Amino acid sequence: MSEPAPEGAPAAPITKSAEKKLAKKKENEARLALKAAKAAKAAATAPAGGEKKAKKEKGKEEEAPFVNTTPKGEKKDLSQPMASGYNPIAVEAAWYDWWNAQGYFSPQLTEDGQIKPEGLFVIPSPPPNVTGSLHIGHALTVAIQDCLVRWNRMLGKTTLFVPGFDHAGISTQSVVEKRLLKTGVTRHDLGREEFVKRVWEWKEDYQARITNQLQRLGGSYDWNRVAFTMNESLSKAVVETFCRLHEEGIIYRANRLVNWCVKLNTTLSNLEVEQKQLDGRTLLNVPGYDPKEKFEFGVITSFAYPIEGSDEKIIVATTRPETMLGDTAIAVHSQDPRYKHLHGKFAKHPFVDRRIPIITDDIVVDMDFGTGAVKITPAHDPNDYEVGMRHKLEFINILNDDGTFNENAGEKFKGMKRFHARVAVVQALKELGLYVETKDNPMQIPICTKSGDVIEPVLKPQWWVNCKPLAEEALKRTRAGELFISPKASETEWYRWLENIQDWCISRQLWWGHRCPAYFVNIEGVEQDRDDEKNWVVGRTLEQATERAKKLAGDAKFTLEQDEDVLDTWFSSGLWPWSIMGWPEETQDLKLFYPASLLETGWDILFFWVARMVLLGVKLTDKMPFSEVLCHAMIRDAHGRKMSKSLGNVIDPIDVIQGLDLEALHAKLYEGNLDEREIQKAKAGQKKDFPKGIPQCGTDALRFALCAYSGGGRDINLEILRVEGYRKFCNKIFNATKFAMLKLDDKFVPEPSAKPTGNESLVEKWILHKLNIAAQEINKQLAERNFMNATGAAYNFWLYELCDVYIEAMKPMTDESASETTRRSSQQTLYTCLDYGLRLLHPFMPFVTEELWQRLPRRPNDCTPSIMLAKYPTFDKSFEFAQAEHDFDLVFSAIKTSRALAASYNIQQNLHVYIRAQNDAEAELFQSQVPTFQALTKNCKSVEVVRDMSGVPAGCGSEVLTPTIFVHVLVRGQVDIDSEITKCEKKLALAQMNLSKILKVESQEDYESTVPANVRLANEEKRKTLEADIQLLQHSIDMFAQMK
Repeated sequence: MSEPAPEGAPAAPITKSAEKKLAKKKENEARLALKAAKAAKAAATAPAGGEKKAKKEKGKEEEAPFVNTTPKGEKKDLSQPMASGYNPIAVEAAWYDWWNAQGYFSPQLTEDGQIKPEGLFVIPSPPPNVTGSLHIGHALTVAIQDCLVRWNRMLGKTTLFVPGFDHAGISTQSVVEKRLLKTGVTRHDLGREEFVKRVWEWKEDYQARITNQLQRLGGSYDWNRVAFTMNESLSKAVVETFCRLHEEGIIYRANRLVNWCVKLNTTLSNLEVEQKQLDGRTLLNVPGYDPKEKFEFGVITSFAYPIEGSDEKIIVATTRPETMLGDTAIAVHSQDPRYKHLHGKFAKHPFVDRRIPIITDDIVVDMDFGTGAVKITPAHDPNDYEVGMRHKLEFINILNDDGTFNENAGEKFKGMKRFHARVAVVQALKELGLYVETKDNPMQIPICTKSGDVIEPVLKPQWWVNCKPLAEEALKRTRAGELFISPKASETEWYRWLENIQDWCISRQLWWGHRCPAYFVNIEGVEQDRDDEKNWVVGRTLEQATERAKKLAGDAKFTLEQDEDVLDTWFSSGLWPWSIMGWPEETQDLKLFYPASLLETGWDILFFWVARMVLLGVKLTDKMPFSEVLCHAMIRDAHGRKMSKSLGNVIDPIDVIQGLDLEALHAKLYEGNLDEREIQKAKAGQKKDFPKGIPQCGTDALRFALCAYSGGGRDINLEILRVEGYRKFCNKIFNATKFAMLKLDDKFVPEPSAKPTGNESLVEKWILHKLNIAAQEINKQLAERNFMNATGAAYNFWLYELCDVYIEAMKPMTDESASETTRRSSQQTLYTCLDYGLRLLHPFMPFVTEELWQRLPRRPNDCTPSIMLAKYPTFDKSFEFAQAEHDFDLVFSAIKTSRALAASYNIQQNLHVYIRAQNDAEAELFQSQVPTFQALTKNCKSVEVVRDMSGVPAGCGSEVLTPTIFVHVLVRGQVDIDSEITKCEKKLALAQMNLSKILKVESQEDYESTVPANVRLANEEKRKTLEADIQLLQHSIDMFAQMK
């Protein structure tokens, strides 16, 4: 077993062979990234229309592909000028290793080693399975969780984000077995010890791969605390839990019906079985059979049993005819007159030497359904099992573990595979004249979620957890408010499942996993029942088990035989939040960081994992393991289909980050366990969805997109083009910062404080107010876990307020003609917006924000080394300029109206704008903003503020902004006058009609008393605007008429 990571260890323990493989993988990734970058550049520069490539211009050389020269763990050198364009591979290089080397991912404590006064935020990362590489669903998990961790860290809290890996018993053993089978070797050929050794090698390889993926995704995990469910300390927690719960009677051994997967040769819990709905007769392939062979499901077959000692027969029906070989009773209703004469009599089994009693059972039999007679197979059906227990029937198992029938099925069927036996039994019944009919029967069949095999209920002596007392306590505490679950749909499901919980079978017939710490005490000379728990002991160590066995055996000699089975994977991962903190030892980590703050995961494992952590956590630690559960959506492809390797729509996040052409996408299909037929199907799917491959998007764009998709729904239909759109957003941020840096000259030094100085212009106050609103909104939405709204607020601030407005508006304020005070003030405001704006984005986009923030100068006495440690912006009263927001919004509305007017008349240059303001305050406002107006209006030649129509020249297109403000754009000589008159007349007719509607409403007798004040005020505003609009349109018609 791997050793636990000692305190202060640099990272996850990885073997030399795994290290070599990881290095090779990174080399391949770099090569693929370079290839993708070249392809993207070639596509962007390719001449249109399939023309031949133009010769390179002399003296103009292509930019060299990026090569990361920063030594691992060192800070990136940013002394060179910024690149000509945004390259995500270049931007994201080196930062992660530097953050990790600096210890920024470790929890920051007070000087005396306690939690900081700002608070604590802990997330135990859901451990990915070591079965293979991460997919895009894992990227969603990282994006959401790391966003919250980075946000809380910047809020000043002590944060801990614990990484780890799950051994994934069934899945990992299955994938390694498939690999071995390709070489013609089975696990049985190797033996248990050698096979487990091979799985450990697989684990080391894939843990290294996954670690690389998690780091590329930017997860700020504390790698000093990396955990694996089968390392020494976590294995100790598993053994302690099993022994403690067994000692308290919560874990017990019983020979009960279990879900048996023939393909995987193991037991499964109910949660690992999916009920497939069939509407009627359906032919299906079954794993383990010839792919050309199909078997009949969705039908019910009726046949007759001969009654012993007479010519009479009793007809029964079944959806599984082969199970009749294990029948040990026929049940009828006690009040059914048809069968009263048969009570206590026997039927004869046609194929085996067995008398079948006819019993009465009013629970299982509905005498109005079918023939009113029910065949009972206690060893192979859950309902029949209960009947068997009630009537003390014989339990006859007819199935071997490999899905063939055993000697209990009779010589005729012994050795047959179960579905071949189904066909053979029906045929044999026909030959004996006992077959009655087969007809359609809508039904559900149990399917293994891991292998797709049809589940068989079989009797097995297994270890079980009595969940009811655990669930009762969990429900009580959840209702008491100790646990908050979102979204609401998941909370409803939570209560329903816990209220109807069943006992949990934790035995698995595997070699890979935690072997049950249970031992059969084989007492010499005594005949013992292995199914009887009294003959078993459990022990934390072999020594403890031996001591307990001595008490059981007395003076007799004995040997101990450890249970061959391993424990359900979910049993060990169910201990995750406290076992990773060192439990059952009383460690400092356990005292400081348990319980966790949040458990974030997919809604599809709410019961597999989350519920079990709560059940076990409350029982073992007397605490809820976390105070909040957040369930994210399931990612589907753009067509709404579930991600599936055979469909070719499973996406590796690394491929989205660095891009991959279609040929390379196809090549990756051969790395898995798909057969050739599945590979060809997957290739077709890839070609349809990614005809040009996957474009290079970068980590920041991927994370931002995944957060932007997360608005509380259950499914996300992922469009790669949308991710690519956010790459353009990264490009906008990069270029805007690059341009803005030019406005911060060499002499610029930020003020010691971001507080406004009092010299700010209107647009500066406006942008600071908008920054404040964005900060307030993002914090609010992150607190409410609405990542869609949080990213929306950040996106809107950067794109539509900072880039589109302030950076453009400040240009005249930094001209040589501007005063020193104006220039410095506008620069300080720009700096504050860039500094705070990058901080607001950092939790979503860690790499580009660090790259750009590091290029900004620091305020005096600010020694913050990284943006991830900078204070996150929150609402600041000093940035609140409500009046400035109102005033500039009015100005900007006029700017947008003038742009729209110019566009409607197709005026693209020499734009002359007239703002007619009817009151002094508004006229003064617009007059003060003429430079800003011109800066934000493309090709604007002049802006004049006038007080009445005499100041507006003839030949203007006009719009009403408010009842007292009008926007006019000179269009004389550039329009068809008759057409304009017709257009104005249509607008006039519409305005008059709308005005008459409002006047009619306002003229109602009870208008003042029945209509709310806010509605009356809105109607008044509409009326005044329409009246002004009508007046203006009439004026325009007259004006254009005079110009004819």
